[in-house]
Order: sequence, then C-alpha cells, then structure tokens
Amino acid sequence: MTVHFIGAGPGAPDLLTLRGRDIIASCPVCLYAGSLVPEAVLGHCPEGARIVNTAPMDLDAIIAECEAATKAGQDVARLHSGDLSVWSAMGEQIRRLKALDIPYSVTPGVPSFSAAAASLGAELTLPGVAQSVILTRTPGRATSMPDGETLANFGATGATLALHLSIGNLARSVEEMAPNYGEDCPVAVVYRASWPDERIIHSTLATVVEDTPPEVTRTALILVGRALAQADFGESRLYAADYDRRYRPQTADSPWSEWSHGDD
Repeated sequence: MTVHFIGAGPGAPDLLTLRGRDIIASCPVCLYAGSLVPEAVLGHCPEGARIVNTAPMDLDAIIAECEAATKAGQDVARLHSGDLSVWSAMGEQIRRLKALDIPYSVTPGVPSFSAAAASLGAELTLPGVAQSVILTRTPGRATSMPDGETLANFGATGATLALHLSIGNLARSVEEMAPNYGEDCPVAVVYRASWPDERIIHSTLATVVEDTPPEVTRTALILVGRALAQADFGESRLYAADYDRRYRPQTADSPWSEWSHGDD
C-alpha cells in the first residue's frame, strides 16, 4: 500500500493534474490540508472514502493515519496545496514514512506563483529584463531563514521575486528590497490566486504597503520585479526569422540541416 502525495494546485479545483485526480479517485483514504485545499477537490474521492482534514493535526497524528491505513491495506491520497516541492512539509512526512518502510509517491501540482502570473497575464522572464525567478519567503514562527538567504541578497540579482508566506511582513520586506529594486519597481499582490474571491493589487515598492488592504492577511503572493510592468523589452531570438534551430534550419551548413531532411 502507498501514500500518494499530491499537489492539489493553487485553489481552483480544475487546476489539478489528471494523474492527481485519478489517484484521488482510487484511494479509500484522503488526508487533506483543509486550510488551503478547496473542498471541491474532495469531490474526486470515491464514495465512502475516509476523508480527514489534517489542519488541526500534528505530524505524529498524520503519520498515525497513514500507518493505520497501510496496515488495513488501503492507499492514501495526501493532498497539499500548490506544488509539493516548496513549503509543503512533505519532506518530514516522507522521512517518517521511510522509517516505517511505507511506500510513497509524489505527484506535482500547479504552484501558486504560476497561478498568480497567469492571473496577471504576465511572463516573469522577459529578454533583457529578467531571466530568473526566485521563489522565497521571509522568516516566520514556523521556519527561520538560513544565513545568506535574504531579500537584500536576492534583490542584488535583479531577478523577479515571488515572495510567499510573507504578507504579514510586507513593510519590513519592502525596506529590504527597495535599495536594490528601487521604489518605483512594480509589485503585484495576488490574494488567493485562482480562487473565486481572487484579488489583485497592482502597486510599486513605494506604495504597496498602503495599497494593500488590511484584510489581505493570508494566502497572498507578492511578486516583485521590472518584468511585471515592462513594455520595452527585446524579443526572444527563439522565433526570429533568421534564428537557426532544429525545426527551422537556415542554411545547408546548419548542424540541423541533415536532421531536418530525415523521414519526418
């Protein structure tokens, strides 16, 4: 029997992979992070499934549920919001499962920064503006930040920042980012990306603190960078008419020319 970790996406119940949906439908036990995973996703659970909201549970209790299901010969769908590769607490659960010799699998999900960028209609990496996206957070009660992982250090790169779990530290974050990005740098606060009550605040580092309503206190992503409001940027060479590429070789001497004359 297997514990299946599944990224349940940013909020909209249809932003779920087909694989994730099918695994949920096959598992007689479902553990879900109720504070962030929408109940509509649970509609994929089979009839009669044991559905457990893990929001009020500690790690020992969650692992006990997994162990009990395994002993009963039941697969478990373990749902976390967004994607499991960042800030999901999956790592500590997997470590416990390994110690108990319980098999597991991981199915990725749509991350919140992708959903936020989609809501903005924005590409976070524009030629000549930014070619990197840094996913980070600020220190909190649950987890501190390692030395060197500071907003000032990240800001020195000029990369687009996707700041998670930090809306409560907005004012302090602005103070750390402004010296490198400039107070006129574009900022977007996306509250509950892809949920029905999604809200977007367009601002700059100079005004984002006063522009963000006090009720926006959780589940808000802060995006910072020049790529968010840049109309004057170069075009990618990828689609340039004279760009030599595998599917569009430009000359007979192209390294792709021989390949392009194959059976295809």
